[in-house]
Amino acid sequence: MRVRVPSGHRRRAVLAAAASAGLVTATLAAATAPVSAEPSGEGCENRTNQTYRKLLECVTLDGVRTHLEEFQKIADNNDDPHYPGTRAAGTQGYADSVDYVAGLLEDAGYEVTLDEFEFEFTFPATLHQLTPVDADYETGAYTGSGSADVTGGVVPVDLALEPPRESTSGCEASDFAGLDFSSPADIALIQRGACTFATKALNAEAAGAEAVVIFNQGNTPTREGLIVGTLGDADVSVPVVGGSFANGVALAEQGATARVHVRPTETRTDVNVIAELPGRNDDNVVMAGAHLDAVTEGAGYNDNGTGSAAILETALQMAKINPHNTLRFAWWGAEELGLIGSTAYVNELSQDELDRIGLYLNYDMVGSPNYVFMAYDADQSTFEAPVPVPPGSPAIEDVYERYYTWTGEPYDDAEFSGRSDYQAFIENGIPSGGLFTGAEVVKTPEQQAIWGGTAGEQFDQCYHEACDTIGNIDPHALEVNSDLIAFAQLTFAYSTESVNGVPGAQVPGRLAGFPDEPAGPEGTFGSTGGGAELDHGGADS
Repeated sequence: MRVRVPSGHRRRAVLAAAASAGLVTATLAAATAPVSAEPSGEGCENRTNQTYRKLLECVTLDGVRTHLEEFQKIADNNDDPHYPGTRAAGTQGYADSVDYVAGLLEDAGYEVTLDEFEFEFTFPATLHQLTPVDADYETGAYTGSGSADVTGGVVPVDLALEPPRESTSGCEASDFAGLDFSSPADIALIQRGACTFATKALNAEAAGAEAVVIFNQGNTPTREGLIVGTLGDADVSVPVVGGSFANGVALAEQGATARVHVRPTETRTDVNVIAELPGRNDDNVVMAGAHLDAVTEGAGYNDNGTGSAAILETALQMAKINPHNTLRFAWWGAEELGLIGSTAYVNELSQDELDRIGLYLNYDMVGSPNYVFMAYDADQSTFEAPVPVPPGSPAIEDVYERYYTWTGEPYDDAEFSGRSDYQAFIENGIPSGGLFTGAEVVKTPEQQAIWGGTAGEQFDQCYHEACDTIGNIDPHALEVNSDLIAFAQLTFAYSTESVNGVPGAQVPGRLAGFPDEPAGPEGTFGSTGGGAELDHGGADS
């Protein structure tokens, strides 16, 4: 259900009421005066930023950081009894984030719609070891887990705790042969690796386990911390929770007992924020989006405050232009729970509405503190995409790469994987692209030599952690990418001809020295997916 925001009203009132490159290439190649990112004397709020020069003057790091700081305040003020201090979907922190974004866009003159969707809200889970030590462990319920409160003995299942830890724990029914699950309550302890989480959980349940702990594999630095994934569509009735590798080692001690508690989920309603600025061609919509929700662990300053803040500032600074194509911006909900908001939005569109969307641009983590500049590899020059790449998508990548080349910034490819909010769009054949600065993958010495930062550390050491809070960004990465987001949006606001063949118009003003060809990716990734090993807790183990 979609609810248009009337002037002067905000989210709560609305929900209460509801409950009751051809031309692009020519444009970019034009040259005389260079674009300056220095602010002009004229106040940005009083002018029409219809040229590259004007728009990039007004989309500033300070402006983007203002929104980030507001998101942080919203998280800090969230006293939700289950998930305080966060902006997760279904919490007050997310509701207040929606209010903030929708209010600014409404005041700027956008047609704002709150697009409702339902999802299963998961309450905090419990993993408490009773013997031989007494300790509470950070945990979470796997998506699709059953619910129960189980206290009993811990039964290790074919664990590989010593290097190289090549675990196939729980992948075969034979892994459970000879294990005693005859006690009134027994908890299967399973290590990540080799097969899906669902396979492990189903095998444990079939063997008689009344609860399951699936802990991280411990074979690489990125597989040490807490893992909480999804069981997909598997019919699992017992509670399944996650743990870190260290938790698994502790629970594997002889004579260990523990308590696992997973409460039943609750169906809740939340919203995506959709803002539209009509263009002269209303049948060719240029769409950009970023997920507004955070994980339950924290404020989501980088993931995905950065993408949300950057497109918000871009939208506000473009509010007074008269675009050739219709502009549509989206702030998605429940991305961290499995791309729920964006998928629901796309699935409810008619074929005619889908056909109107000329392209979709996705911005998920664009200011990582130990960054690498990356664009989605639509032309598959580095990674063979595991998903279909809609025709026209490489032309989007080309704009990003030529901008990096123009500004002297080295860049690399991120796998065109569909593991963020562009998934539903590409599944419907809509050309897509996006930017990414890295998550849990560790930076190499080669990458340090190119982009600086620290080799041996994750691109974002606070990825999906409570420390993803104020200051967890690299200002240079965020500034460059905020400008690029604005640049691309203005480019396609006037013409998408290089992407979908629809004629447009030339962006007013001119550029100096914009390259005809990009410099090319640095080629620093092997098979790591361009900086993202397993976005958002996938079903793969």
